[in-house]
Amino acid sequence: MNIIRTVASLKKEVRYFQLDNQSIGFVPTMGFLHEGHVTLARKARKENDVVIMSIFVNPLQFGPNEDFERYPRDEARDTALAEEAGVDILFLPSVEEMYPDEPSVTLTVHKRTNALCGLARVGHFDGVATVVMKLFHLTEADRAYFGKKDAQQLAVIHGLVDSLNVPIEIVDVDTVREPDGLAKSSRNVYLLPEEREKAPAIYKALQLVAESIEAGETNIAHLKQKARRVLEEQTGAEIDYMEILSYPELESLDSVSGTIIAAAAVKYKNARLIDNLILPMKGSAPCFAQ
Repeated sequence: MNIIRTVASLKKEVRYFQLDNQSIGFVPTMGFLHEGHVTLARKARKENDVVIMSIFVNPLQFGPNEDFERYPRDEARDTALAEEAGVDILFLPSVEEMYPDEPSVTLTVHKRTNALCGLARVGHFDGVATVVMKLFHLTEADRAYFGKKDAQQLAVIHGLVDSLNVPIEIVDVDTVREPDGLAKSSRNVYLLPEEREKAPAIYKALQLVAESIEAGETNIAHLKQKARRVLEEQTGAEIDYMEILSYPELESLDSVSGTIIAAAAVKYKNARLIDNLILPMKGSAPCFAQ
């Protein structure tokens, strides 16, 4: 595995791959890798000649009171996991390398942000879109791999690619979970033991929505009420939101129709956890082509 830290070196390597007609799979991450990231890399390994993974904690997507400095980092561990997963190039740029000057141009996302995490994190998805577009240009990848756990981010990325005609295929990968259902996340390390024990109730609440729909319930308000009760009684956390929306549009609904997302976010003492289930209704087309 080749570790690259500069834009110039990455572009040079990408040029060699293109001259050799090799397909490129790209896995963008913010590091502190876990099994979810490794799953993305392994899928990319199966579907491409070359796999590039980036590790970059992007300051543009952190608000003034968010955890940019606290975001967990472990380069040695990440390097070992990336190599084990079959990554060919690990791109590890510094903030100064990615943003040598104050950006003169950034992207603004107009849709799919006025809900879920976007309500409280104004400008967050603008920062995500800006860095992702920059990384797409640097890697010139044929395919990029994103996990469904960050479903709002995934919806924004699809919108970015569609709106700007970016020549890249976005591959959606199912959420990787612990045996008890908790979604894998870099922030799980911040959970206290008693919080970690209760956190799987987030997924339990989402499963209740899926089971209730399967049993014939279609009223969104009733479904949200059921799920919220589980979160209140079993997570031991402050509820940030429990929503059921259309997907990928992320718009409000009165009753279940088409593809929907059931999504929740809760706040523990030192960690905010998110999770979701994307639920295509019977007879509906999948929300995104795989």
